[in-house]
Amino acid sequence: MQQASAEGRLTLDETEQRLGAVYAAKYIHELAGFTADLPPERPRVRRFPPPLRVHAAIAVAISVLLIVRWTVSGVPFFWPVVPMFWLGLSLAAHVALRSRRSHLVPY
Repeated sequence: MQQASAEGRLTLDETEQRLGAVYAAKYIHELAGFTADLPPERPRVRRFPPPLRVHAAIAVAISVLLIVRWTVSGVPFFWPVVPMFWLGLSLAAHVALRSRRSHLVPY
């Protein structure tokens, strides 16, 4: 109930009234009615979990180093595009595997 108040699903007055009634309740079955009318919680969706953030950060760091090396080398064609393609593909595969696994087992 306090989490519902913190999320804005209950006003402060409603929270105080319900908490007073909760403390006055004597039996467990009396407690179910205090949260039954609350809107459901929004599920927390983590779009980019920490392992993917680390993978993306490493891919970006390597790409930056490759671009700097290309700039210093003076080669006329942009050769870092090939390793950057494979870095991007590995990140996309990691995302695909992670999303497929998340449907099987929640993490």
